Amino acid sequence: MKQNYIHSDADGIDVIDAIDILIDEYGDEHVSTSAETPLRSDAFQLSDAEKIEKIAVHFGQIMDILGLDRKDDSLSGTPKRVAKMYVKEIFSGLNPANFPYIKLFENKYNYNQMLVEKNIVFYSNCEHHFVPIIGKAHVAYISSGKVIGLSKINRIVQHFAKRPQVQERLTMQISEAMKKVLETEDVAVVIDATHLCVSSRGVKDVSSSTVTSHFTGKFEEKDKKTEFVKYIKL
Repeated sequence: MKQNYIHSDADGIDVIDAIDILIDEYGDEHVSTSAETPLRSDAFQLSDAEKIEKIAVHFGQIMDILGLDRKDDSLSGTPKRVAKMYVKEIFSGLNPANFPYIKLFENKYNYNQMLVEKNIVFYSNCEHHFVPIIGKAHVAYISSGKVIGLSKINRIVQHFAKRPQVQERLTMQISEAMKKVLETEDVAVVIDATHLCVSSRGVKDVSSSTVTSHFTGKFEEKDKKTEFVKYIKL
């Protein structure tokens, strides 16, 4: 399934041009190698505590190389704080054991239209420069007989955002997880995000954002795709 990119006119909701192309790059030397996060086979042999200890040592060395005085009260605890933040917070989504628990419910209302959860704010990190990606995800699905709690959609987005990422992969990972959890092919995901590797360094373009999308099942039909885009622009 190729990824789609949405381009709309100034009116916002009347034109949808879903084109089966991949963007060559956004930012410096933007490369996406796989829909799966690149992980070594031994990625989870160390415990979280062991990872924090080792990262703290290495981050302390980076601070030393930069010439920072780690004896200063403000800096002395920084290596441990950064290491804990990496493992327990901003990269916690690397570990599949942290995938949110999701309970399925019967679709007792027989609701057969799309359900849209929009404006899901997330924070991720660019895997090329390890600087933030800040954006909003819009996710929809059509039930095949099962539904999940609304907050679980947010939790799925947050899980995959908490990794070193590229936006195309993040979009696809959210979509594939939704399809697997809900046992449906009818899923749509649109992400609009600002990349600090573009706005805070390099070209330093503070006005641009990147939009990616992934439509499967009924959402590949033009009318469903257009309806979804209208909803997220309300």
